[in-house]
Amino acid sequence: MTKKYPMTKEGYEKLKKELDHLMKVERPKNIKDIEEARGHGDLSENAEYHAAKERQGHIDAKKRELENKLAHAQIIDVSKISNEKVVFGTTVTLGDTETGDIRKYTLVGQEEADIKKGKISIQSPVGKALISHKVGDVVVIKTPAKTVEYEIQEIEIAAD
Repeated sequence: MTKKYPMTKEGYEKLKKELDHLMKVERPKNIKDIEEARGHGDLSENAEYHAAKERQGHIDAKKRELENKLAHAQIIDVSKISNEKVVFGTTVTLGDTETGDIRKYTLVGQEEADIKKGKISIQSPVGKALISHKVGDVVVIKTPAKTVEYEIQEIEIAAD
């Protein structure tokens, strides 16, 4: 069975843009670097050539990875979900039951996760613990650092 990559339309477009940049900017630059390094003579002791060839390998691997994720993307239309329980695409407001601290997270696919922007993966410990819970539920979340109890205060539909 092929792995699906759940993501928003925004996340899908971001991956397409990254692949486009890789193919139209990074790869041609790398090809030019290889040709230039070849012109420096003996390839067996040419560090620039070997570095450029290694970079080419990284670019090709990243290209295959992005193409695979785009081919197996499962775009979730967040406009069709409800805010009755925590699911992919919802934004959840949590209150720490011990400290009273408030946190707000949007549950997204692994490819879109960015903790600085409040986007967490549904595969993360926090994301997994929140799935299917409702407003008022107290959720115990075990992370590598500590165990925290959060009360779900609000569930919103994330803006697409």
